[in-house]
Amino acid sequence: MTEPADILLAPAARGIPLTVIEGRDWEKKRRELPADHRGWADANGFKAQAGRVLAVPSPTGEVKQVLAGADASDPFALGKLSRSLPPGAYAVGGAVLQPDLLALGWCLESYGFGRYGKQVQPVAQLVCPKGVDREAVLRAARASWMVRDLVNTPASDMGPDELEQAARAVARAYKAKLRVVSGKALEKGFPMIHAVGRASPRAPRLIDFSWGPARAPKVTLVGKGVCFDTGGLDIKPASGMALMKKDMGGAANVLGLAQMIMAANLKVRLRVLIPAVENSIAGNAFRPGDVLTSRKGITVEIGNTDAEGRLVLGDALALADEEQADLLIDMATLTGAARVALGPDLPPYYTDDEALAEAIARAGQEVNDPVWRLPFWQPYNRLFESSVADMNNAGDSGFAGSITAALFLKRFVDKAKAYVHFDIFAWTPSPRPGRPKGGEAQAMRALFEVIRRRAT
Repeated sequence: MTEPADILLAPAARGIPLTVIEGRDWEKKRRELPADHRGWADANGFKAQAGRVLAVPSPTGEVKQVLAGADASDPFALGKLSRSLPPGAYAVGGAVLQPDLLALGWCLESYGFGRYGKQVQPVAQLVCPKGVDREAVLRAARASWMVRDLVNTPASDMGPDELEQAARAVARAYKAKLRVVSGKALEKGFPMIHAVGRASPRAPRLIDFSWGPARAPKVTLVGKGVCFDTGGLDIKPASGMALMKKDMGGAANVLGLAQMIMAANLKVRLRVLIPAVENSIAGNAFRPGDVLTSRKGITVEIGNTDAEGRLVLGDALALADEEQADLLIDMATLTGAARVALGPDLPPYYTDDEALAEAIARAGQEVNDPVWRLPFWQPYNRLFESSVADMNNAGDSGFAGSITAALFLKRFVDKAKAYVHFDIFAWTPSPRPGRPKGGEAQAMRALFEVIRRRAT
């Protein structure tokens, strides 16, 4: 089975020259080309236009060199060549401003999901550009491929048990200590996780693993692991359920981030918490109007059973907060409102820590993992008030859905030194360079950079 190391070859490997040229430099570069290459470029009207690619053949018809116009629109833009060039190894040179992102984009574009027999197209290989940290690129690519595999797998094969097995595999690979609380055992300590998952024949559970020295800075990751969401008794329409296999995308991204942290051996005390449930319909399903008492003691009136993600996260965040982490992060495919506001490619994040917010935004730009900050707008707490409990999980207003969900979660965090919430989509609806259609890792690489720099 192909993996990123099969695609990004060691710098010492040999490959067909892939020359990237700025349009403004074309005339100079043209004169430097061998006569036959220059003639072939002229015959094909190649002038190093952005995104234009020209394969120069040898007399026997093999590719002798590839000329590519530099494309500043996306650092992953040249990654699409992994699928458009003939199979073989290519060595890039010329006007490459961010060779590390070129290499990563090449690996990310090369991903294919072949679990169910769909033919995975062969791809071209890339010789790792000189000066690029190949292991760092492979670390990010492997984590992204894993996230995509988890999200792309249908719920029939990715329920709470399979998600637990995926977490166990990550924990086992780095000798992390893992424990799981499941089924009725959740009732006492994690009542909201139990309530959401109890209607499914596949038992709900809280997955919990830790890694790293006890005295290192504490970093805790919490990921929403709703393996399928029918909406519960407030059932979704068929169109609303079509992509609900990806409702565990927060958990998948947290596992990917944890894998990157452990593979890089960062000097942190890492803890990962994943409430894994299926929001199903049965006689014992939780109901609209029910009042749940959370682990933190906060009472929650159920305004809508389809707002279940914030319930399971609430219990997990309460547990995480008890440890007073230096940095507490949650990731969740939480609201459609975030997609309406920012679309599928730009996940919002929420934090009151100004330095952390700036560091996340900067890292996102640097590693081509864009994110956008939205506010914990306190006046909107009124939108999910309850007349019978401390708060309602949905409220009566349809406004500011992503912000109110973030505020709901924030009620469960008061001891962590820094807290950030990400409302991700975990899906690419239309393919772009380095981002094939399907499950996607979002904000994971940006967060890794922030944590790496803090741990240095």
